[in-house]
Amino acid sequence: MDEKLRDRAKKGRGAVANDASARFTALQRSYGDDGWGSADEAVESAPATAVGRDSGRTAISWNKSPDIPFDRSINPYKGCEHGCIYCFARPTHAYLDLSPGLDFETKIFAKENAAELLRKDLAKPSYKPDVITLGANTDPYQPVERRLEITRRVLEVLAEARHPVSIVTKSATVLRDLDILREMADRRLVRVNVSVTTLDRDLARKLEPRAPTPPRRLEAIRGLAAAGVPVGVLAAPMIPALNDSELEKILTAAVEAGADTGGYILLRLPHEIKNLFEGWLETHFPARKEHVLSLVRQSRGGRLYDADWGQRMKGKGHYARLIQQRFRLAARKLNLNADRYDLDCSQFVPPAPDPRQMALF
Repeated sequence: MDEKLRDRAKKGRGAVANDASARFTALQRSYGDDGWGSADEAVESAPATAVGRDSGRTAISWNKSPDIPFDRSINPYKGCEHGCIYCFARPTHAYLDLSPGLDFETKIFAKENAAELLRKDLAKPSYKPDVITLGANTDPYQPVERRLEITRRVLEVLAEARHPVSIVTKSATVLRDLDILREMADRRLVRVNVSVTTLDRDLARKLEPRAPTPPRRLEAIRGLAAAGVPVGVLAAPMIPALNDSELEKILTAAVEAGADTGGYILLRLPHEIKNLFEGWLETHFPARKEHVLSLVRQSRGGRLYDADWGQRMKGKGHYARLIQQRFRLAARKLNLNADRYDLDCSQFVPPAPDPRQMALF
């Protein structure tokens, strides 16, 4: 089947195709028409979401990356139905022998026993508390969370252990857990960071087809702040010639809603995301494609991605410095990051390995 026919936008999905060149895929896909028009139907239809089980043996993931401000995280889900085309976690699906394209947003794996595993992790005598990031890779409040409530049960364990947590999400579903978050905030044990990529609803629908709308994300910031939960905004990612003109508007809207901290990340295109993003641009913004990619290369040493520590988040070169300067000026004007405080690790109390176990004293 013709590639242009196959790589076509699907309703409610971000990627326009499954990347058949995934690094670890054992089986290569080929597309063809059986003469009944079924190939065309498959292209036009939106693939359904399937949820499987993540059989990992631990809840906490560790990293030693020098440019990431945390060394541990919890990801209740692999894959993400939000379908953000730019998501840097997409390549992780290649390790599952799946495509970082449509598979990533339609084949979700849930760690249903994450809370039980976390309880055991925190109860180990060797465990030393430090801030855990919840949702470092994929959104802990993506649509399936409304039904499975894995993230909520994880928060219950963290609250019981008085363990500090930083949450990253773009979903207003976080407001469901205000009862837990408010209590943790009173003890300086939680901060929530809400990702706002654009204020343009049409652009958001193309970039992040199943994520909450921009007004809903600002509503989440407003609700968290009103409840006394420290909340920040992530203007991320900044995509050259696509949403970069909105940087100051995003920060201003978030501050007006109650955000007191903020940050940004320049578009990252590691591994398979490069091909996926190019296909997305060709589908939705063909006239801007070469300009966008040219600015990306200018910020990545002539390539579409530079994985060097300290460079991958912010980029380098004239364009990257301009974005950095604009952020600094806006943050100073809006008083962002002025009164940020560290979360408190001193209150940690190891939980019982089994919640049914009663304390001796």
